[in-house]
Amino acid sequence: MQDFIIFSGSSHPVLADEIAAYLGVNLGKRDVCLFPDGEIYIEILEPIQGRDVFVFQSLGENPNFHIMETLIMLDALKRGSAASITIVLPYFAYARQDRINKPGTPITAKLVADLLTRAGTDNLITMDLHSEAIEGFFDIPVQHLLSSNYLIPYCQSLNIENAVVVAPDKGGIKTASFYAKELRVPLALIDKERVNSFHVEMRFFVGDVKGKSVILLDDMCSTAGTLVSAANICAELGAQRIIAIVTHGLFIQDALEKIEESPIEMLIVTNSIPLSDEIARHTKIKIVSIAPLLGEAIRKRGSSLLRMIQ
Repeated sequence: MQDFIIFSGSSHPVLADEIAAYLGVNLGKRDVCLFPDGEIYIEILEPIQGRDVFVFQSLGENPNFHIMETLIMLDALKRGSAASITIVLPYFAYARQDRINKPGTPITAKLVADLLTRAGTDNLITMDLHSEAIEGFFDIPVQHLLSSNYLIPYCQSLNIENAVVVAPDKGGIKTASFYAKELRVPLALIDKERVNSFHVEMRFFVGDVKGKSVILLDDMCSTAGTLVSAANICAELGAQRIIAIVTHGLFIQDALEKIEESPIEMLIVTNSIPLSDEIARHTKIKIVSIAPLLGEAIRKRGSSLLRMIQ
């Protein structure tokens, strides 16, 4: 018996439909529209009283709008007497603002966590947070999925010979180490210094990439500055091939142009964020759907909730 129901915000209908198809369910009916002044209106069109509810939303595009839309939907579900509300956020916006960098700046990731909890969230399912510290910002259970458990088998299927895993900065060393261990290949590290918002410089390089196939890892690609800089460094040091793996593809400003002109041969990215037709058609970009990963997390969570009430 399956008594949970999944509602989706408006941010990523394609992935929402893929998850529903994977689970063999229909998405919950709701009405989302805008008043003439831009205010968001939401109406839940399904009976939810006493039911376990999942809300799917991705916060990669237009995060301010979709955070507000999510909060309003959560409030509607809470007032509709849902038994529990689990929010599924494959991409958590504002994750890079997880600490006070200088006096007078906020910890916006904590603010978003507080808003979601206050609005009625009982559980969170998310993936590849930019900072693991964000889990501690929530006073509710957090299930932090790792795309590496899904992407490593995909990487193995490519049969990359003479490979080395490269972390583009110290922040990615833990993930890169896990990839290197699972793939049974060496690990290398680039230590960079950010000069300003648009430019980074390498301070030193640890490891050997000469004549090897580089697997370059990062949790997100925004302007592609860090990724392309790291790829250029690897090429200058004699890398034979460069394959990049990114979880969250924002691809803003001239990111696609930078990738096209870079030595990156292939960029593997999940669909945690909606990807345009231009991105889908890009000759270097390979998109891997995470619908099975999220679908299984929802199925297992729904089953555990059902056992709790039996």
